[in-house]
Amino acid sequence: LLFVVGTVSCTLFLAVNSLYSASDDVIELTPTNFNKEVIQSDSLWLVEFYAPWCGHCQRLTPEWKKAATALKGVVKVGAVDADKHQSLGGQYGVRGFPTIKIFGANKNKAEDYQGGRTSDAIVDAALSALRSLVKERLSGRSGGYSSGKQSRESRGGDKKDVIELTDDSFDKNVINSDDVWMVEFYAPWCGHCKNLEPEWAAAATEVKEQTKGKVKLAAVDATVNQVLASRYGIRGFPTIKIFQKGEDPVDYDGGRTRSDIIARALDLFSDNAPPPELLEIISEDVLKSTCDAHQLCIISVLPHILDTGASGRNSYLDVMLKMAEKYKKKMWGWLWTEAGAQSDLESSLGIGGFGYPAMAAINARKMKFALLKGSFSEQGINEFLRELSVGRGSTAPVGGGAFPKIHSVEPWDGKDGELPVEDDIDLSDVDLDDLGKDEL
Repeated sequence: LLFVVGTVSCTLFLAVNSLYSASDDVIELTPTNFNKEVIQSDSLWLVEFYAPWCGHCQRLTPEWKKAATALKGVVKVGAVDADKHQSLGGQYGVRGFPTIKIFGANKNKAEDYQGGRTSDAIVDAALSALRSLVKERLSGRSGGYSSGKQSRESRGGDKKDVIELTDDSFDKNVINSDDVWMVEFYAPWCGHCKNLEPEWAAAATEVKEQTKGKVKLAAVDATVNQVLASRYGIRGFPTIKIFQKGEDPVDYDGGRTRSDIIARALDLFSDNAPPPELLEIISEDVLKSTCDAHQLCIISVLPHILDTGASGRNSYLDVMLKMAEKYKKKMWGWLWTEAGAQSDLESSLGIGGFGYPAMAAINARKMKFALLKGSFSEQGINEFLRELSVGRGSTAPVGGGAFPKIHSVEPWDGKDGELPVEDDIDLSDVDLDDLGKDEL
């Protein structure tokens, strides 16, 4: 008997699988088309959330259809099978059936319809809401975001650096890319996604600048691009995945603030990036192009080649290269010069003529610098740079408030230095005994 009852109830359920058909003026809405049809629309929408087995919903159906026909071309009328699409109903707090919501100027703040269940009452409420929307526009008040698309672009600032991906564009942009991609899979109705959005947008701009576009932040509407959502097993929103060439995607499980996102992006960048170049200051262009392009430029003034030889100099350069590798995620510039070769620059940094090797870190935008006070060693430089990286350490203005004259010099040839060849002096006529006597 139980089996028979179960079979009958299943059959009844199938018979009322949907209360609306394509021939009606009521637009069937699902998680796949809800964002595009409703949220991104400039139109006013009345949306019924129903269950096919619900008696009240069944009684409302003919009235809802009549209202939809009367309002055709004026107000959009839709219906969601919230029994079949429970996630969509859940996002709008649907607890009973039927529930009717009005999506007006602010699509992210739907209003509950509390009026009667006749077509006349529904049409009256729709026209009243429409009148309010038009008056708000006339007075210059938007009442919120006029569409979900605008809201995604407007909330929390500019989203210009977040790359929107689709089922069609994903593979050619991401899978075969040499760059690192951080991809957010979102749903337009998801509150956590809306909270993340301004952080994601701000991080995208900062990461693009800091990594020269080598780490990209992207977004996929998983309710529309269901091929991607299925392929990557997206079950909740937002889900963030990291894609690197030749590797399986991994989940990002870090914090959701822009600083958390930027920190992870820079870690990913530093793991994949080559170490920065260490350039000799042989011209003004080398100095300015390096210091202007980076937040800080680290300049070492090494002893004269005659004081160290090639091996001594290379050992200093090796220390700098190790530090450049260690701090490469900071995107600093790295330069060196020989003592005396750029004497004006040394003077402007308070180095001038002694204490080699020396190191200065310059912020070219502020024209301020900090000097290495400790030893020119991995440990000493690491402590100096670590203090700088957290905003500590004493700074001073660059002498003159701008870069001084930079002399064009020949680059180091990698060899030991040679003493200048002096002319031979004929001492045959000099009385050597007189050289030590004071002249009266």
